[in-house]
Formats: sequence, structure tokens, C-alpha cells
Amino acid sequence: MTELPAGGLLEARDEEERAALIEAGRLLFARPCTFFTAAQALDHLPPPEGVEVALAGRSNVGKSSLMNALTGQNALARVSHTPGRTKQLNFFTLDGRLTLVDMPGYGFAKAAKSVKEDWQGLMFNYLRGRPNLRRVLLLLDARIETKASDHAVMDLLDKAAVAFQLVLTKADDVKPTALAAREAEVQALARKHPAGHPLVLVTSSRTGRGMEELRAELAALA
Repeated sequence: MTELPAGGLLEARDEEERAALIEAGRLLFARPCTFFTAAQALDHLPPPEGVEVALAGRSNVGKSSLMNALTGQNALARVSHTPGRTKQLNFFTLDGRLTLVDMPGYGFAKAAKSVKEDWQGLMFNYLRGRPNLRRVLLLLDARIETKASDHAVMDLLDKAAVAFQLVLTKADDVKPTALAAREAEVQALARKHPAGHPLVLVTSSRTGRGMEELRAELAALA
């Protein structure tokens, strides 16, 4: 049996190791993924057990669609559509092997200042104090430029010393030349941040592009 590279796809030395990671990701996400709790304050967080990976992004970046595509469960994101979800962390367990944390969306143009401040405070305190948080997947829209709020969150992750990996979403809606340019831009951006992971993943929830690679990356952490 091929030993999985701990560093994920970036450290795969050949096609055999890459294929082993892809298969590990397939097997991991063949397990049932279920919602188990939500937290609107630090004292509501579940015990820090097992490996956690958080998903963050602007409010319209397609986070729920990506979670559905990643887990192969079309109804999974319905749980995160409950009232008040903009201020809470939603926890999903992948059959006890991995916990996915759906973080509040940011960049709400119409949100009250107090809501934004509460969200930023909760997010930073969670990031800074969660010992089992292995990585944050920071989603960026492939169709548009990186927003000021995205840059602010990257700086926040650097400050919290939490590793993050940039994931481009909605790639099916971008022409190949423009997508290649956007990917190169985001790779350069990741290299500028101490906490940034050098591998940028390009995904489409509609076509399934990049899901194998994303599952493989998470399997290397689990």
C-alpha cells in the first residue's frame, strides 16, 4: 500500500502517490457527513476533538454549494440556512474522521456595523484559540477580483497563525485564459502570506472540477 504524503498533493512524488491521495479522499468523503452543532459564542463551541478544517469566504462565494459538492450531499447546506447563521459557526462531522466548520460569511454590504464587528470578533477568537484547527479553506470567486475584505481575512489568518489554503470557486463560469490569469494571481497572493498554503485549488461545484483534489488535500490532514 502506498504511503500517503503528509503534505498532500504538493508533496506527491509521482502519479502513484497522487492516485493514492485521490483514492483516500474518495473513501473519506464516501462517509456520511452530518450537522451536529452550531456556536454563536466561544462558550458554545464543542470540545476540540479530532481534526477540524474551516471554510470561509464572502457571503456570495458559493460556500454552501461547495460543501454540498464536496460531500455529495445536496441537502447538507440546508442546515446552515437557519435564521441568524451569519453570526454562527456550523459544525459538521464526517463520520467522526474529520470536522468541517462552516464559518460566517463576510462582506455583507447591508449588514449593520455591530454585526460585522461581532462576526469578526467571534471568528478571530475561534481561529486564535482552536488547537485542533488544522487549516482554513478560504474561498475566492474566480470570476471577480480579490476584494478588500478577502485581503483583510488573509491578514487576520496570518495574525492568528492559522494555515489557510485559497480555493477558487465558480471556475465553470470563467473562460480558460481569464481563469489561468486569475489562478496565477491568487497563487502569487498566497505566497505573500506567511500562513498561506502554496497550492491553490480551482473548483466548480456545478461540474465537480477540483473536488477530487480538495478531498485528497483534506484526507492528508484527517
